[in-house]
Amino acid sequence: MQLQPVNVGHKALADYATIASRGLMDQIRALAEPLAGKRVLHLSATAFGGGVAEINYTLVPLMRDAGLETDWRIIHGQDEFFDVTKTIHNALQGAERSLTPEQQEVFRRYNRLNAEALEGEYDFVIVHDPQPAAVVEDARSVGQYWIWRCHIDLSEPNREVLDFLAPSIARHDAAVFHRRQYVPSGAPLPPAYIWPPAIDPLAPKNMALSAEDASYIVDQFGIDVERPLVTQVSRFDPWKDPIGVIDAWRLVRKRHPEVQLALVGSMAHDDPEGWDLYTRTIEAADGDPDIYILSNLNNVGSVEVNAFQVHSAAVVQKSVREGFGLTVTEALWKGRPVVAGRVGGIVDQVQDGETGFLVSSVEECADAISAILDDPERARLMARKGKEHVRANFLTPRLLRDWLALFNLLAGRETAESKQLLASAA
Repeated sequence: MQLQPVNVGHKALADYATIASRGLMDQIRALAEPLAGKRVLHLSATAFGGGVAEINYTLVPLMRDAGLETDWRIIHGQDEFFDVTKTIHNALQGAERSLTPEQQEVFRRYNRLNAEALEGEYDFVIVHDPQPAAVVEDARSVGQYWIWRCHIDLSEPNREVLDFLAPSIARHDAAVFHRRQYVPSGAPLPPAYIWPPAIDPLAPKNMALSAEDASYIVDQFGIDVERPLVTQVSRFDPWKDPIGVIDAWRLVRKRHPEVQLALVGSMAHDDPEGWDLYTRTIEAADGDPDIYILSNLNNVGSVEVNAFQVHSAAVVQKSVREGFGLTVTEALWKGRPVVAGRVGGIVDQVQDGETGFLVSSVEECADAISAILDDPERARLMARKGKEHVRANFLTPRLLRDWLALFNLLAGRETAESKQLLASAA
């Protein structure tokens, strides 16, 4: 068995020069120069669905364009493994359910098999999230430096599950978290560094799309383009609360009977729980003709997601727990009014009443959507501020710079950027 490589195509740093600042592009070039020819490996559980995959489809080719030999491989797993890793994912975000001894053995066995299948020699191995966290135990010699990249909120973890994973995480040379608050206390972790994720402004999901083109695309899915649309884009995950969004929309419809709702998601093979929630969301919609539940099963891809966001009067992300919330970043980048849960990295993006609305309940969500529909001009002014906040903080060139700075730091080269990383270390 060999680990599946992911074909990411080609991207050029020069294409981002008009979006990123000149100072940032200069930093990237200076940090990349001493790393030329270094080998980098990304390990993750899936090549589609969710923020990790979306980030890597841009980050990997940009690392290559910066002069690093970069690969991305997907670990092997069957349903029994992904059932366990979903339990781990939820537990690390606070769910009470722990792992049975049998589940622990399933996790160890698949990580051992993936370690045995890992070939080559790398300078830096980046392990994304819990699924491959134990590969390092049996493949340490494959990489000189191992980095665990955590994309979820570990601020209030199930301690039993965290204690199970901690020895494997500790074998890494560094860990990276979205926020300082996500670094769990009392766990034997490697040095932790803090930076948020980012979106690719030139990817089909985020590229400029005219209102006319967006209307044409959403019309193909039965949306009445003459009536206002509210959209949530997210995986079908309990933490994203799609059923709560339906409840909020029904309250909004009492004040704005013309409003429609679209729940746009993606189904990933490593998320068996998502299929159950997808079914329950359809049941909650109860056949209402103004609720559209769409996914990659309906041929909804990146351009279609872009169109739904651009066309929407309001974009919702009613998360009750959230690692960062890149769908919020995407909507802000498109200049759309945003209503989002007051949780996780969302609060780093949305300043309540300034760049969007933060909410903590179904009723608050409904009130915020209604406020947008009542005063769309005020909402648009707020959204423009949000777009500039994203431009300054949450686009891919900044993410590439942070990775290059960490590579230099691990290799013993001190730069202004690596000093900044040291200052951010938890």
